[in-house]
Amino acid sequence: MRQNFLGVVVGTAMQKTVKVRVMSQKVHPIVKKTYKSFKNYLVHDEASKCKLGDVVRIEACRPLSARKHFTVAEIVAASKVWEHTK
Repeated sequence: MRQNFLGVVVGTAMQKTVKVRVMSQKVHPIVKKTYKSFKNYLVHDEASKCKLGDVVRIEACRPLSARKHFTVAEIVAASKVWEHTK
């Protein structure tokens, strides 16, 4: 079974690559309070279909570059932000 995460696309400046922010909840060892932790992953997007704000499922794959070890498996929800195109 491959490693899977759900995340939000926060960067699309590169070709065939998007930056995805993945949130996880952790419990503080002393205070016992839950807090949110975020990590950004560089993810391969072959067709360049992802837009800013899309919720995507990413899946582990072989290393594609020095920092890119995940690929977009599916777009779970399209972004609700309207973008003006000329």
